[in-house]
Amino acid sequence: MTREDTGILISGGGIAGLTAAAALGTAGFEVICVDPTPPAISESAGDADLRTTAFLQPSVAVLEAAGLWQRLAPHAAALQVMRIVDSGGAPGEARLVKDFNASEISDQPFAWNLPNWLLRREISARLTELPNVSFRPGLATTGLLTREREALVTLSDGSKISARLVIGADGRNSPVREAMGISTRDLRYGQKALVFSVTHSRPHENVSTEVHRSGGPFTMVPLPDRDGKPASSVVWMERGPEAARLAALPAEAFEAEMNLRSCGVLGEMRLATRRLVWPIISRLASKMSGERVALMAEAAHVVPPIGAQGLNMSLADLALLLKLTGSAADPGARPLLDAYHQGRHGDVSLRVGGIDLLNRASMAGAQGLRDLRAGALDLLYSLDPLRQGLMKAGLGLS
Repeated sequence: MTREDTGILISGGGIAGLTAAAALGTAGFEVICVDPTPPAISESAGDADLRTTAFLQPSVAVLEAAGLWQRLAPHAAALQVMRIVDSGGAPGEARLVKDFNASEISDQPFAWNLPNWLLRREISARLTELPNVSFRPGLATTGLLTREREALVTLSDGSKISARLVIGADGRNSPVREAMGISTRDLRYGQKALVFSVTHSRPHENVSTEVHRSGGPFTMVPLPDRDGKPASSVVWMERGPEAARLAALPAEAFEAEMNLRSCGVLGEMRLATRRLVWPIISRLASKMSGERVALMAEAAHVVPPIGAQGLNMSLADLALLLKLTGSAADPGARPLLDAYHQGRHGDVSLRVGGIDLLNRASMAGAQGLRDLRAGALDLLYSLDPLRQGLMKAGLGLS
C-alpha cells in the first residue's frame, strides 16, 4: 500500500483535536485528523456528548485564530459570575453564597458556554472550508514509529501516513501516548458525574453556580434559552454508588432529588435531556512530547470538571503549539517539542494538583470538614487581593 505524506497528523477528533486541525490548517499546515468515531452533530443522536464546554477568555483568541469564534459566538451563553454556594448544613439550605464577578478583573465575562455536540458540528463544518485539512472519521491510529526526520503512522484501515509532527489528542487512553511509552500518574476518587441539561423557572442571569455539600460539586452552567425557558447544563458529581442510584431513578424522583441538591437557586428545575454518567479521575502524563510527537488535551492531562479548566488547559496546549510552530520550518523538530513540554508541563502539573485539592474539599462528608470548608471560602472571599488573584489564576492571566 502506498504511503501518504502530510505535515501534521492529529490522532483524535474530539473538540480539542478538531480545534487543533482548524487552527493549524488556518495557519497553513497540511493536516490530517483521524478519529475512530464520527462526531454526533445533534443533541438527539444516541451517542451525542451532552456535556458543555465553557471557553475562558484566553481560549477565545485561539478560536478566533482558527476561524471558529464567529461560528460559535451566536450559540454561546456568557458566564459573568462564578457563584459558590456552601450547602454543608441542613439539606437544601444555602448557608453561604459568594459571587466572583468578572467585572472586578476584566471588561469581559469569565467564559462562554456551548454544548459539546454543537461544538463538534461547527468545528467539523469549519474543516470543510480548509482545502489543506482532511478530517477522516472512522479511522483510528493503530501503530506509530518515530524517526529523527518523520513519524510513520498506521491507521485502522491499513493505510500509512508519514508526518513531520504527530499530535496525540486521542483521549485519556491515548494510543499515541501508549505507543511512545509515556507513563501517567493517576488519582482516583471513586466518583462519577451525572451530566444533563435542565430548564428552570428563574433566569440564570449569566451566573454559573457550584453548590457544595458532599460527594462533589453540583454545578449549573448557563445555556441559551430552550423553548422559551431559561436553561442550564448540570454536572452533578457524587461517589460512585450514589451516582448509580441517582442515574437509575425515574425522572420525577430524580427531579425531586436534583431540586433539593440545587438549593433552589434557579427555582424549579425540569430535565430537558437524558442523563449521562462519566467517570471522574485526575491523570497527568510524565511528558508532553517525544520524538516527532506532542501530547495535548486528555492524552496529556485529565481533571475533574471544576472551574472550567479541562478543555481550556487543552487550548492553552494548542496556543503554545501554534506559537512555536508559527515560524518553524519543521513543526516536529526536537528543540521545538522540548520547548513545548517545558512551556506547558509545569503549569499543567500545578492545575492538576490544585483541582485535586478542590475536588477533595468538595467531597467532604463529615460535618466538621464541611464547616471548615465554609470557613475557608468565607476567608478567601473576604480578602480582595486574594479573591481577585484567584480569579486571574483561574483564567490563566497570572
